[in-house]
Amino acid sequence: MTVPQSAPLLTTERTTLRLPVAEDADFFLELLNDPDFIRFTGDRGIRDLKGARGYVTDKLLPMFETHGFTLYVVEFRQSGLPMGINGLVQRETLDAPDIGFGFLKRYCGQGIGRETSKAVLKYAHSTLNLPVVYGITRQDNAPSIRLLEHLGLKLLRTEPLPGIPEPQLVYCIGPPESPPP
Repeated sequence: MTVPQSAPLLTTERTTLRLPVAEDADFFLELLNDPDFIRFTGDRGIRDLKGARGYVTDKLLPMFETHGFTLYVVEFRQSGLPMGINGLVQRETLDAPDIGFGFLKRYCGQGIGRETSKAVLKYAHSTLNLPVVYGITRQDNAPSIRLLEHLGLKLLRTEPLPGIPEPQLVYCIGPPESPPP
């Protein structure tokens, strides 16, 4: 696998986080079709390399251009191999971004989500000056719930979100701009 070139945005003890590039298509195709990713995050309907490149160039990079953040590729510092994504997503239904993450199954359970999520939250607060960050997850996604709570996010409410069939748990760190209903 050829490692795509993009300067690291964030660095942790074991990882770097960088902007995705079109050459990440193989990685995104694998991640977006992982059964756990589809179950907990949703089916993006991407089934080939062209669709995976489009996900990067038509969704992730424009989000960065518009908001100054996106989902970043998480890779091992030593090898540069991609293992997952972590970053911020702006949803139309929320007044602040939410932290989003997903990792290939073979890299789960190693503390990488915790390590990179801490870096993303620090970046959100100190560099982007975001006072509030949300976290959204399914009610049956125990690993994500544990991670959000470990990061200091507090459960605000359960609510339906557009395009997601079941109600989601909405967590928050920082003072929400409006009290929960």
